[in-house]
Amino acid sequence: MAHISILRCGPIAQKRDPPLPLGTPSLQAWPSQPSNTNRGFSPWGSLPFVKPRKPPKVCNHNYMADPASRTPSRAGDAFRSRNFRLYQSARLMVIVGAEAQSVAVAWQVYQITHSALKLGLTGLALFLPGLLCMLAAGHAADRYDRRRIILACYTLQAVCTAALLWLSLTPWTFANGRVWPIYAVLVGIGLGRAFSGPAASALLPSLVPKDHFVNAVTWGATIYQIANMSGPAIGGLLFTLPLTGILAPWQGAPIVYLLTLAMLSCFILLVSMIRPAPVERKATAFSARTVLAGLEYVFRTRILLGSISLDLFAVMLGGATALLPIFATDILHAGPRGLGLLRAMPSVGALIISLLLVTRPIKRRAGATMLTCVAIFGAATIVFGLSRNLYLSLAALLVTGASDMVSVVVRSSILQLATPPEMRGRVSAVNWLFVGASNEFGEFESGLTAHWWGAVRAVVIGGIGSLAVTTAAATLFPQLRRADALTTESLQNAERELATAEPID
Repeated sequence: MAHISILRCGPIAQKRDPPLPLGTPSLQAWPSQPSNTNRGFSPWGSLPFVKPRKPPKVCNHNYMADPASRTPSRAGDAFRSRNFRLYQSARLMVIVGAEAQSVAVAWQVYQITHSALKLGLTGLALFLPGLLCMLAAGHAADRYDRRRIILACYTLQAVCTAALLWLSLTPWTFANGRVWPIYAVLVGIGLGRAFSGPAASALLPSLVPKDHFVNAVTWGATIYQIANMSGPAIGGLLFTLPLTGILAPWQGAPIVYLLTLAMLSCFILLVSMIRPAPVERKATAFSARTVLAGLEYVFRTRILLGSISLDLFAVMLGGATALLPIFATDILHAGPRGLGLLRAMPSVGALIISLLLVTRPIKRRAGATMLTCVAIFGAATIVFGLSRNLYLSLAALLVTGASDMVSVVVRSSILQLATPPEMRGRVSAVNWLFVGASNEFGEFESGLTAHWWGAVRAVVIGGIGSLAVTTAAATLFPQLRRADALTTESLQNAERELATAEPID
């Protein structure tokens, strides 16, 4: 997710002070002036007097991410930046490739094993590296060149995709239902994602002028949803593409992996052409305190903790992505193309809402809106679990994506407004850890519960769990429930009125 920049005013901006509490203004240091510019002549004679200096200038640390503090920008302002155009073009291609690959991996594993548990283990393989390395990855994003981190991580993912392609072209590797080579490769992909996620989130503010930052965040979310919508559909289409003759060995998963490898190569090329604005970094030693600072910050800022934990548990319990191959095959009888449509529908709903929010942003009752939409997400998940009709299932998944998008927007906005720049990588790492838990670990949870109770019961119980989590969050985090406008002042008021702990200094 994107985060705010805390602006420093005045000629001594090079000095890095400890982060201030949320919303605390900093005063510009009074500049020292040459004696011949500040001195005039007293009316009482030749005695010089010192002219009064101008009052100190107040610098709002949350200026960049507070829409109320600026004139609204035009819809395409962010695309004036060459760096932003290159980066978003690269993101569009690499996400399409990644989503197509996820369809191929899921379908391939289920074809080999016909096991819900082993299907869920694909999510666990992607999540474990993030669980073990995410906090260290956030520290690295705050200390080292973020663009180089991204390039290294996606080079690793390209190597792993090439390994999946080789495995698929040598089917003897999957003899007797062996899928552990796929899990091993997915661990490598998860490791690359663990380090690239915080670096990519923290890179965005250095690609556009500060006046275009919010516009860049909005377009970034929209482009993500476009790619997330089209990627699974392309993957399902390619997986079922009939190939004959010398191309026959490439039918199924191999051609999808080839597409993903091409998209990764284009991503690496485009990102290598980006020249982000230089970012001053504080050289902090690698220690438990610096690595855990982002986690501590999140846990001491109640409104931020509430929004992230709500998204974590609701999506982890209510997510049905890992079980879609089972629904497409055994329940809806839709095949690989139906699987591609099922995977794409949440992104269609999210895309519709993201475009709507560009023109009609959330202005009031943001916390209550988020809680309501998470409850809708849980109810739509229950409908999907009970459905036996493909079109009703597609509609239910569309609603889950639309409602989840509102939760993402509110959570991302709170994250931007509450994060100092020198902690941006570490707080991003915590956010990516929670997101990974709700997605990849949620897939493992879905596979495990489907193994115990069956796919339908697992999805229905998960939807009920999402409704229960929403009720609990509304009770445990009144700061989130009472959050009004997505502005610095509104979130500060909600935090001050009911918080039991203040953000760290």
